[in-house]
Amino acid sequence: MTEALEYDVVVLGAGPVGENVADRVRAAGLSAAVVESELVGGECSYWACMPSKALLRPVIARSDARKVPGLRGSVASPLDVPAVLAHRDEYVSHWKDDGQVRWLEGIGAHLYRGHGRLYGTRKVSVTSPEGEHHVLTARHAVAVCTGSRAVVPDLPGIADARPWTSREATSAQEVPGRLVVVGGGVVGVEMATAWQAFGAQVTVLVRGDGLLPKMEPFAGELVAEALKEAGASVRTNVSVSEVVRDGGTGPVTVVLDDGGRIEADEILFATGRAPRTDDIGLDTIGMDPGSWLPVDDSCRVAGSDWLYAVGDVNHRVLLTHQGKYQARIAGAAIAARAAKVPLLETDPWGAHAATADRAAVPQVVFTDPEAASAGLTLAEAEAAGHRVRAVDYDLGGVAGAGLYADGYRGRARMVVDLDREVLLGVTFVGPGVGELIHSATIAIAGEVPIGRLWHAVPAYPTISEVWLRLLEAYRDQ
Repeated sequence: MTEALEYDVVVLGAGPVGENVADRVRAAGLSAAVVESELVGGECSYWACMPSKALLRPVIARSDARKVPGLRGSVASPLDVPAVLAHRDEYVSHWKDDGQVRWLEGIGAHLYRGHGRLYGTRKVSVTSPEGEHHVLTARHAVAVCTGSRAVVPDLPGIADARPWTSREATSAQEVPGRLVVVGGGVVGVEMATAWQAFGAQVTVLVRGDGLLPKMEPFAGELVAEALKEAGASVRTNVSVSEVVRDGGTGPVTVVLDDGGRIEADEILFATGRAPRTDDIGLDTIGMDPGSWLPVDDSCRVAGSDWLYAVGDVNHRVLLTHQGKYQARIAGAAIAARAAKVPLLETDPWGAHAATADRAAVPQVVFTDPEAASAGLTLAEAEAAGHRVRAVDYDLGGVAGAGLYADGYRGRARMVVDLDREVLLGVTFVGPGVGELIHSATIAIAGEVPIGRLWHAVPAYPTISEVWLRLLEAYRDQ
């Protein structure tokens, strides 16, 4: 039995991005259907942002407390790992989505559970787990918000090795005795930080020269130094050529390209993401299944007047908060086009342009120390042709940092556009710096002149006083 239904907007995927698209078009008075094959709330809520930070928070809090006189003796004992894992389970609602479903229904969106596929122009077919079939027609737009999945390399022995991806790393119920982490990006370093603190012996294997390659080089250097001090092994310029787990049980042997071998109980591959577009019907509209979907600044797919791709799937920025930002932009654009607004605000920083994806992306890596950045690195700014100056400052020299932790180690950098005297990028590394990065994001997105930033006085004694020190260093160079 096939039921045909019509909505103004059909959203494929009920993660944070799809939820936000639905919320914005509903707020504009449009009807919306949302299709989800797994849990409403998506990767972020159950296998990424939320569980990983629930695991990392006690690790970082204990580390900070150990650097404060009068506290360090009180936190000398190991973490209560069962309590940490139980809190993580509570934070992800034990992998049940009842609360998120209630929210979606509360905004007036219609949820369809099952596998959704494009079915030609403005149509989506949905097959439910019970075998029911619906064909949803969108009057105005279909938004693909299906996200991305972890990529596991096609190596000899990989199938029998049963490797972890980010999903297993954030949802595991037991601490492995030995864990090999392949990859030095955000997932790799965050999970290495967490599981090392829980008692695993962690080895990080990186094909390149260092950790966090998309940030300023000193970020990866400081994080690697801290991981080694915590007892982890960090090996660079090395690749995995084979993994062996006999019969799919017992320890795994990791064979390296240099002939070396490492024995472990689990292996985590944190080596990249691929779009979840392989089975969503792209072939029915003349596109290649499994491809990233190129879009304009309003997140409309190139060459289409009805198809939008929002979040990871468009490959602009693979971060939840940027996907939600894109969703707000896309929702506004869909509503404006539905209302036949003659001219959308697509100029830089306009209401219908995701300009921040190129100019002011913030990110926090919740390691110990934290690494936080917004905008461009020095190398990216130079490659883009800007005439720039990098200004560095030792965060340990800031009064508030010394109060935050004895022996505070960290570093700050701002990248200044010398022609316009505005900031293009800022990076902080050190304990507690994640809460500093929004000020940098505002300065970059607002294109606040250096002369005006002089009048944004940081409170004393806080770590944010580093802003004054950076500006003084820029003035005195």
